[in-house]
Amino acid sequence: MTPSDQIRAQIAAEGKPVLLGFSRGKDSLASWLAMREAGIAVVPYHLYLIPGLRFVEESLAFYEDFFGTKILNLPHPSLYRWLNAFVFQPPERCSIIEAAQFPEPTYQELAEEIRDDLDLPGAWNADGVRAADSPNRRMAMVTHGPLKEQTRRVSIVWDWRIADVRAALDRHACPLPPEYEWFGRSFDGLDFRFLDKIRRHAPEDYQRILDWFPLADLEVFRRELRP
Repeated sequence: MTPSDQIRAQIAAEGKPVLLGFSRGKDSLASWLAMREAGIAVVPYHLYLIPGLRFVEESLAFYEDFFGTKILNLPHPSLYRWLNAFVFQPPERCSIIEAAQFPEPTYQELAEEIRDDLDLPGAWNADGVRAADSPNRRMAMVTHGPLKEQTRRVSIVWDWRIADVRAALDRHACPLPPEYEWFGRSFDGLDFRFLDKIRRHAPEDYQRILDWFPLADLEVFRRELRP
């Protein structure tokens, strides 16, 4: 497979902006930094799981200032999926959610919408997937490769190890978002790993989650009552 530094050089030579799915996690930050070092214009977009969480909004504002680039902020497909599946919803909300008929766009459909909206036809859509991150990701990379021409998807640092990610962050003095101190990664779900720490460190944001998913408290209570 083509080394990622060669992929970045090839894409830089095209002279066109590249979309970046920006989760605020270490790998997406490393991907942004790697592309910036290669001279690639990055168009970042973030997909929020819960609207209006302060710790998320504040870190997005920080990275907009750090990189000097506006970050497009859109609903994550999981938000629609959770609502449509009545995740942590009380019975009285179910008929309202069902009537709303929320769409469930795929990641590829979202990327196409962004390309159309920003007039970037055919723009590469970069992610921070790394083969060394897990056996499943390594197998997927071997099977499908880091460049997927049909969907215009590219794993821009696919061959980086965690040491490379840390080196890039150190080289640019780029900090991780605050939730890395809470649960060691960026916010990524409604399970106890995330909810309990948000409840303790950001109670207003925890209440915001309960505004959207009122029965999420049960996930915390279930774990606390476990013998």
